[in-house]
Amino acid sequence: MGIKAGPGEIYTVRRKILKIFGAAFHVYDAQGSVVGFCKQKAFKLKEDIRLFTDESCSTELLRLSARQMIDFGATYDVTTPQGDTIGSLRRKGLKSSFVRDEWLVFDESGVEVATIRELGSIAPIARRYMDNIAVFLPQRFEVLRSSDGARIATLRQHFNPFVYRLGVAVHEDDEMLDDLMLLGATCLIAAIEGRQN
Repeated sequence: MGIKAGPGEIYTVRRKILKIFGAAFHVYDAQGSVVGFCKQKAFKLKEDIRLFTDESCSTELLRLSARQMIDFGATYDVTTPQGDTIGSLRRKGLKSSFVRDEWLVFDESGVEVATIRELGSIAPIARRYMDNIAVFLPQRFEVLRSSDGARIATLRQHFNPFVYRLGVAVHEDDEMLDDLMLLGATCLIAAIEGRQN
């Protein structure tokens, strides 16, 4: 089943329905073809999310693993299947829990290269304190380069009361944040935000 991407979106991450344990997401390109499959393992004390080329899970692209079991400002290491670190993502704990979501993106050396920030002023707060309001107020994020604040990409939750979908539009190529790292970040956000919604 193909997914129609929104204007300017090159990827769409869509939650797989009828999955009882854990979470799974298909990754579609702008033409609606499946280009990836993301799987969140169930019953793990630490988050373990893997991105594969397809649903057969035969070719793994990257892994996202939480550093600790319980961490208010959780940090997720992004690694290759061979264990080489390509970066990390850290959620700003207090801000993300009570005001709006914000993530810091680091390269393999631990240098901050980007920020992923939820957009809006009233909607993010309403989503946190009003039941079921997230259905009517879809999330939007912007990805900003740390060095100059330039907008690299935007993530937009599609309005759909039944299936969580997150579209990715890339506005500027960035050597510090390639498409694979951006897709990993999108899958992580989809897994965490989709669970909260």
